[in-house]
Amino acid sequence: MGCSSCSSGGGTPRGCKNNGTCSSGGCNKLGVFDWLANMQLPAGQASYDILEIRFKNSRKTFYRNAKNLSLQVGDVVVVEASPGYDVGVVSVVGELARIQVKKKAPGLKPMETKKILRIANQEDIDKWVQARSLESEVMFQARTLAVNIGLEMKISDVEYQGDLTKATFYYTAEGRVDFRQLIKDMADKFKIRIEMRQIGSRQEAQRLGGIGSCGRELCCSTWLTDFRSVSTSAARYQQLSLNPQKLAGQCGKLKCCLNYELDMYLDAIKSFPSTDVKLQTEKGTAFHIKTDVFKRQLWYMYEGEASIGVGLVALSPERVQDIIKVNKSGKKPADLKDFDSHVVTRKEPDYDNVVGQDSLNRFDNTFSKNKKRKKKKPKGNAPQAEGVATATPKPAQKPVQKQDRPQGNKPQQDKQPQNRLQQQNNKPQQQQKPAQNAQSGEGNAPQAQANPNKKKNNRRRPPRKNNNGGNEGAQK
Repeated sequence: MGCSSCSSGGGTPRGCKNNGTCSSGGCNKLGVFDWLANMQLPAGQASYDILEIRFKNSRKTFYRNAKNLSLQVGDVVVVEASPGYDVGVVSVVGELARIQVKKKAPGLKPMETKKILRIANQEDIDKWVQARSLESEVMFQARTLAVNIGLEMKISDVEYQGDLTKATFYYTAEGRVDFRQLIKDMADKFKIRIEMRQIGSRQEAQRLGGIGSCGRELCCSTWLTDFRSVSTSAARYQQLSLNPQKLAGQCGKLKCCLNYELDMYLDAIKSFPSTDVKLQTEKGTAFHIKTDVFKRQLWYMYEGEASIGVGLVALSPERVQDIIKVNKSGKKPADLKDFDSHVVTRKEPDYDNVVGQDSLNRFDNTFSKNKKRKKKKPKGNAPQAEGVATATPKPAQKPVQKQDRPQGNKPQQDKQPQNRLQQQNNKPQQQQKPAQNAQSGEGNAPQAQANPNKKKNNRRRPPRKNNNGGNEGAQK
């Protein structure tokens, strides 16, 4: 994120699109909240004349307001430089600046401090914006010159002075670099004064900024001003795995946040016994595996075959000290379980299966029912339609050869004339059958009228099968 002072142009940040109101209090690195702004000075006391001026990225310097200018936080001012002048933004004024001076520069002499010349006018601001727009191009050209010479260095940032007469190049390198020839080449090409300043990897991350593994802005670019040394022992005390990829920050060094909770861990570990001591029992020797500082537990495991079926055993620090005292007296406890506070065992989930969604075979019954229904439907004994009833149960029929069995719904042509003659001869009988069926209660009257020769056809030949699997004589 950057504003007009960070070569983004327009005066509004391009990243957050929120006009400078981000989580760090503004679009500036190492922004300061003036919590003494509403406090009034006692009567007769003059305001503090030392102000903190912010330049590009996180560079800040103290200047003296010798002319008693009325300045507020955010004003653009012109200050002294060597040589010429520079343009910066007021970041801290009043009594809060006095606190900052005591904290950051306790030996500062007010009379030797550089002065604030004036409030910047439009011409100074235009030249200042022009200087910021030239920095990125100049940095890439300087990198090309360094590569051509063969210098093992990385130019990470360039800062122009407000009057366009001087440029400071910030670089990182593992060792010393002879850049005298590089300065000559850059002075001939850029026609300005060149200043080279070597910084560390942490300072480089502070100036450039970025997002950490926690998802927030880097601490060094938002509020952290002092870089304390971070060692791998800080990770060991906090029981962290020594993985360089996880413990390293954007700068490639160990994360500064490893020191934040280190004091609390050191105080808590004081009550823990030494983890190098092995516990002697009649079952075997147990050695330390890991430590849970917050739960106050030490995890031990047996050596060799004694660990089979036992696993890890968690003991409190007090129980471990008791076992160590027993071992020093020349005795051995029977088992660590006698002093056990917690044994790692596999527990079943303590919830009830209400819906049954965790069962892998919950659909088996549903699918099997559907399959059984399909198997129960034979081709010759299909269920009859609603409203159709048979007159008498059908006796078991003898198997019929394939050559005599009719196929499909097509009637046999050789028997059609005979069926017509029978229908003509049996017309008186058709009128009597519906009355007989109605009195006996068997069958359905409409069905008997629709198919009067049903009984005769069933006697002479087997019932015909239709495509639906039912008997043609029963459904007609």
